[in-house]
Amino acid sequence: MDFDPSLLRTFVAVVETGGFTRAAQRLHLTQSAVSHQIRRLEQQVGRRLLSRSTRKLDLSEDGREFLIHARQILQALDALGRRFNPSPVAGTVRFGAPENFMRERLPQLLSRFAQAYPQVRLEVSVSANLDLPALLEADELDLAVLIAERPAGAQSPGRLLRRTRLVWVAAENFAPPAGGSLPFAFFPPPCVHRRVGMRALEQAGIDGHVVFTSHSQEGIHAAALAGLAITAIARDDLEPGMQLVAERYALPPLPEVDFSLVWSERGRSPAAQAFGELIGEMAQTAPESVYPRPGKRVAQA
Repeated sequence: MDFDPSLLRTFVAVVETGGFTRAAQRLHLTQSAVSHQIRRLEQQVGRRLLSRSTRKLDLSEDGREFLIHARQILQALDALGRRFNPSPVAGTVRFGAPENFMRERLPQLLSRFAQAYPQVRLEVSVSANLDLPALLEADELDLAVLIAERPAGAQSPGRLLRRTRLVWVAAENFAPPAGGSLPFAFFPPPCVHRRVGMRALEQAGIDGHVVFTSHSQEGIHAAALAGLAITAIARDDLEPGMQLVAERYALPPLPEVDFSLVWSERGRSPAAQAFGELIGEMAQTAPESVYPRPGKRVAQA
């Protein structure tokens, strides 16, 4: 039985993006074309591969096994194409991003780009505390994902990838010292979370002090989950064991923030352009289940 690689690619795209609409966007097809190709594939296999409902798309037992083989076939075809028809795009791409950008999807992004452009060398800097705007201005990066407060009445610089709101969170068992100021955990400057949070506390006249500082998101989350402090994070980054605490402690609301793809003045090489297009594609087609994370339970104080 010979399978059309285009049908296999459509099937894998539907699974990876979580739906027909996002798969159509990734493949630059219409939604009806994607549906038609999945029907053709299921007819050829003689088995139901996807279980569809109004809200959910799941793999059948046969679909899970078929997915493994489909990916292996496509990887082999891609390797064959790279070997005998390599991409002319070459060079180096210097990319920077905050630690909480795309999270679990970042390895997939890097893998897809490396497979498509094997002659391009990636230099990736990921941190919650990098001064990415300064690195772009100094031409030390070709492109970067910047996080900034949503501009009032104006568009974000660059290409908007994601919008979320900052929220105050703490552990579900958090108990601040009686009669004392509230403890907070923040990244060191120039982090947006720290700048926005500290400014909001000062403007609201909240009595608080910083008890924990970390350069990593894991460190900040660990401090919050340990009941050590309150912190400000993107609502999309809530984890099990955390609760929203703004109402309980009369904390001021925090603004929305934008994740935007921004280029340096001299960073638009063909390789960097290709990497930026892939970032935009994956951000656009990311399934809603990625934000927030699967299985997340959000408690409200």
